[in-house]
Amino acid sequence: MTKEATGADIVTGTLEEARTWIGKKTPVKFNETDVNRPMIQFYAAAVEDANPSYWDEEYAGNAHGGIISPPGMLMAWSMTPDWNPMRPKSQKSQSTFDLPLPGTTLINVSTESEFFRPMRIGEILNSDSEIVSISDEKKTRLGIGHFIVTQATYRSGAGEIVATNTNTMFRYIAHGENHS
Repeated sequence: MTKEATGADIVTGTLEEARTWIGKKTPVKFNETDVNRPMIQFYAAAVEDANPSYWDEEYAGNAHGGIISPPGMLMAWSMTPDWNPMRPKSQKSQSTFDLPLPGTTLINVSTESEFFRPMRIGEILNSDSEIVSISDEKKTRLGIGHFIVTQATYRSGAGEIVATNTNTMFRYIAHGENHS
């Protein structure tokens, strides 16, 4: 296993090394940003979404018990700033950059989220993720590499599953990229 000299510090290695990661869960990451009305409304305004669940307290209260977050904000509630003056710099969590595979180029192929209930104002989500599968070597128009499927599970502070996100990336050696 070696670290590639890229801006992203992508670890390289073999398919066999990478497959030892399948099924291992990352530590639970507790997010710093609570689900909040101003961010919900900035998001809804940016995409011109007039759903009263994001704007109207009375409607949202009757329908959901209060204003809820658009599903498209799941990633916003799971991101932690790299820097905060009140804590040490975040350590990188396990990611497809750390997976010891050949290739240093990644492209997202697909993502699918499943929601079990709305995200509510005041909640601070936590999550963990795991690598579900890594394909055998595939040759595509982009290059030669492996498809990596990951799944993240998002929970409320009470431990209730709010959503899952299944993501597929293709990590590959681009045509003309050095194979070593």
